[in-house]
Amino acid sequence: MKVWSKIFTVLIMLFLFAPILILLVFSFNGSNSLSVFSEPSLFWYRELFKDSETLGSLRNTLILALSASVISTVLGTAAAVGINSLRNKFLKTAIDTTTNIPMVNPDIITGISLMLMFVFVGRLFGASSSLNFGTMLIAHITFCLPYVILQVIPKLKQMDKALPEAAMDLGCTPVGAFFKVVLPDIMPGVITGLLMAFTLSLDDFVISYFTVGNDFQTLPIRIYNMTKKTVTPKMYALATIIFFAILILLIFTNLSDEESDSTANARRAQRKSRRVENRRVISPKVYLSAAAAVLVVVIVLIAALGTGRDTLTLNVYNWGEYISDGSEDSLDTISAFEDWYLEEYGQKVKVNYTTFSSNEDMYSKIKSGAVSFDVIVPSDYMIARMKDEGLLLPLDFDNIPNYEYIDESFKDLYYDESNEYTVPYTYGVIGIIYNANKVDEADVTGWDVLWNEKYSGQILQFNNPRDAFGVAQYKLGLDVNDTDPVLWDRAFDELLAQRPLVKSYVMDEVYNMMESGEADIAVYYAGDYFTMLDAEAEDVDLRFYTPEFTNYFIDAMCIPSCCENKELAEIFINWMLSEEPAVANAEYICYACPNSIVYNSEEYIEDMGEEAIEVLYPGVENFSELYNRTAYKNLDQDALAYMNTLWENLKVN
Repeated sequence: MKVWSKIFTVLIMLFLFAPILILLVFSFNGSNSLSVFSEPSLFWYRELFKDSETLGSLRNTLILALSASVISTVLGTAAAVGINSLRNKFLKTAIDTTTNIPMVNPDIITGISLMLMFVFVGRLFGASSSLNFGTMLIAHITFCLPYVILQVIPKLKQMDKALPEAAMDLGCTPVGAFFKVVLPDIMPGVITGLLMAFTLSLDDFVISYFTVGNDFQTLPIRIYNMTKKTVTPKMYALATIIFFAILILLIFTNLSDEESDSTANARRAQRKSRRVENRRVISPKVYLSAAAAVLVVVIVLIAALGTGRDTLTLNVYNWGEYISDGSEDSLDTISAFEDWYLEEYGQKVKVNYTTFSSNEDMYSKIKSGAVSFDVIVPSDYMIARMKDEGLLLPLDFDNIPNYEYIDESFKDLYYDESNEYTVPYTYGVIGIIYNANKVDEADVTGWDVLWNEKYSGQILQFNNPRDAFGVAQYKLGLDVNDTDPVLWDRAFDELLAQRPLVKSYVMDEVYNMMESGEADIAVYYAGDYFTMLDAEAEDVDLRFYTPEFTNYFIDAMCIPSCCENKELAEIFINWMLSEEPAVANAEYICYACPNSIVYNSEEYIEDMGEEAIEVLYPGVENFSELYNRTAYKNLDQDALAYMNTLWENLKVN
């Protein structure tokens, strides 16, 4: 039995720590694959320390976690003392129950409710932006506080209640008795509560996501937004550094605890008759001084976040991984703009660049009035919706002279027929990605290959209803914007017939699965296909096929109605159309660019390669014809509801 128990323990430990071991190993991978190890290298550690946005997010996370943990520990300790001293059992039970609500409440409910409260209060006081660092800090204190109370109360119950009374009999004031007797006795619970609060705050994503402002991005949100493209191994490198930092901290903490326990036991054995004076192994002044030092550091760091009075602020809201950020020797677009503006106008500007993961997330933030942004980059159908709802401002093209470089084929389109509200940023096409080593190219002649039983269990389909239904509608030759339920039923039947052949419904997961050869066929975006090529395994030969009837889409730069500095926003948009940032961004994100400076650049054409130019630019001169024939348009609420119902039925089946 002892042998089997040891084997069982080892298996559990392997199950728990195998993912961390894989993460550690792949942080030293010489390639950018997240599934195939090539050669040992420190490349991703070097890339990590060059990624200012990721390091800035880490700094923000540590600031937030330190602030929330220290404040919640102070408040939680005081609350625990108060709750423990209550004599009314019913009142005590009621407060205990109320305190536990943030712990048992789903994070998404807590996050949404806090966001709504902050928006309500912000509007009540006429604030232009309701969410900021302060609201995020309050949210983190809210969910950390109960855990501190939960750790401190048991220590208060274990303490001899006669000790503070004895201290006061010996001349201490109630406050003095607390700091000299009570606090040293409950200090293990206080420290445990502090560490737990710090860990919870450091790790939180859901509540932070709903309460984050436009000037503060934490590391979990940064990583989540990376999934628009792919999470690079530099995140593995960062996770490895954090893991070992925490491991070292735990080792020192355990050693300190053992030393403190042995010292305390020795002193108790020697001085049992002087119990009150000698229960204090470590002076509370040490803890108070440390807490004060932490608070000072936090306040200084928070103050350092603010911009000077003479510094302009521009809030940009874009898709994750949708701008050249300085990694892999690319242009740091945001820093370059700040430097250019200072040189051109003689004034500092601070760009708060934050990201979203879907059009719907972006729309919700703008619609709620929770946060103010100056430049946003929505997709075509969402632009049409926001324009109709009065959420966009018309542009002053006198401030955007570089608009002349936008090809005429990208003007006068349905979502902005009068060209008043938008400047096209990128465009793309949906197609079929396949492994030529496993898939017969003769089979890849249209959408039918995604229904070919020969590749059963090796097909990846979109995990979002609009694109998945779009694929079925294109296959059947249907209008993707027709709201007739009968036509949507036909598309549903087609997806239902495909269901037994599908390996998985994916979005971000498509990268690893196609790069490693885990799947053979996927439907996805052309720009992301070229990202996959850099990380494909040796036995994988990825190719891309564009069906004749497929979706073309456009993302464009706009100015929302909540903008606080319209002229600066227009200057930023104009600068983004200039040669250096336009070419750098097009090369980095691998999507097609409607800017003639880019697609006529010999350097760009050479860097992208012949295949990329052929796939991404099927013919700029007749793009409007392709686009108007296949683009998604914003569906009415009834059609959206019906589509979502069919999608739920498909996933259940």
